[in-house]
Amino acid sequence: MKKTLVLLLLIVFCLFTYIRTNSADQDPYLIADFSRLFPVKVERVVKGKEEAQLVRLLKEAREKHLTVSIAGQRHSQGGHTYYKDGVVIDMTPYNKILAFDSKSKTITVQAGATWKDIQDYINPFGLSIKTMQSQNVFTVGGSVSINAHGRDIRNGSLIKSVESFRLLLADGQVKQVSRTENSELFPLALGGYGLFGVILDVTLSLTVDEVYRTTTESMKVTDYSRYYLDKVRTNSTIHLHLARISVAPESFLTEMYATNYTVDESIPLKEINKLRTQEKGVIPAKLLFNLNRSFDWGKNAFWDLQEVYFVKQNDAVISRNNAMRSESGFMDYDQPGKNDLLQEYFIPVEDFAGFVDDMKSVLRAEELNLLNITVRYVNKDKEAELSYAQADMFALVCLFNTSLTTEGQLKMKKGIQLIIDKVIKHRGTYYLPYAAYPTLAQFQKVYPNYSEFFAKKDFYDPNHMFMNYFYEAYKGD
Repeated sequence: MKKTLVLLLLIVFCLFTYIRTNSADQDPYLIADFSRLFPVKVERVVKGKEEAQLVRLLKEAREKHLTVSIAGQRHSQGGHTYYKDGVVIDMTPYNKILAFDSKSKTITVQAGATWKDIQDYINPFGLSIKTMQSQNVFTVGGSVSINAHGRDIRNGSLIKSVESFRLLLADGQVKQVSRTENSELFPLALGGYGLFGVILDVTLSLTVDEVYRTTTESMKVTDYSRYYLDKVRTNSTIHLHLARISVAPESFLTEMYATNYTVDESIPLKEINKLRTQEKGVIPAKLLFNLNRSFDWGKNAFWDLQEVYFVKQNDAVISRNNAMRSESGFMDYDQPGKNDLLQEYFIPVEDFAGFVDDMKSVLRAEELNLLNITVRYVNKDKEAELSYAQADMFALVCLFNTSLTTEGQLKMKKGIQLIIDKVIKHRGTYYLPYAAYPTLAQFQKVYPNYSEFFAKKDFYDPNHMFMNYFYEAYKGD
């Protein structure tokens, strides 16, 4: 009797698991990225290990007319790192530190190295990365391919700290690329989403690690631009900055708080520069964030707790390297048929409040489940061919929870396109590493250099060996 009961329970559990995971985004035989939006079958995944191996792989692809896509941690969300029936190069094993000069503050790493690898290596020398994403799990090659930005408000987008890189082209040539050597490729491959070649290694300029004292202030969304211009940008000792906007129904897109990281030279760096290796409180934070996904009262509670937490961090001290390796484990989410997806909008500083108000109207009308908005500052920088920083801008990083069903994606796509209309109204841009919800016309409006970008793609890769779904969505006629 007991054996029968155990067997029945096992059968019920297996059936439940099968039904729960019976969707394409859970198929272990298909490849996708972090979004799980477009799982497809690829020819094979090859781990990049040596330069000669990668050269041979491209030779094979040319001879067999195969497409090639390049992947790091695959945190992009628009199909940038794979293509149906093509070869995917996994660059994560290609991760050596090749050269380091503490006096000139430069480091050369293979493209699969992560920001954590660099931080671990340079921290004992009192040095730090200039620009990177808020988390340190991403590969350098992937970050270069999307021209990443982060919390630093003084050093610009990532392109500013890239000295040079080596690029393996479709014809098998390896080019040294910098602002003075093969310079045409510099603004194309940097922020080129893997369409111009395989980035082999990158030389970066570094800065000093330093001690910061944190302060957090609450304010209304309508007051933020003036606050930033008067109190943050003019204070040269504030080097990092981050803000958050409330998504709680009780204060929806009206309240926010800002955290500043101000240099404190009174505390020796060696007293606090031990790198953090473990996230704290992941399980309770994960539970709270799941309530934030599911209920309005959960959003209210999560916002209230965030405010309490960050106010308590007032006057805390932290090293730059630790401030640039923030926690994110509590946001991990693998619910079958649903996912948390990012969209990011860059809005001129003076248009910030007006855009947020317009976006609020769209979000309420379309009933999109917005989980979080962080705000960062990016300096005007038109060096990359597909530059998102057309002026001094605030970047609004928006996290949405959405169904992956056809119906759910149609709803999401409609809502995002309406938001992009508001972005255009306020002279803004949007970030390209995420799902291709914007229309072709919206892309072309926001990125007017698109025709030159794709023309150069045709020149350097005439047979379109390097392929992904970003290219397919926005190449146009």
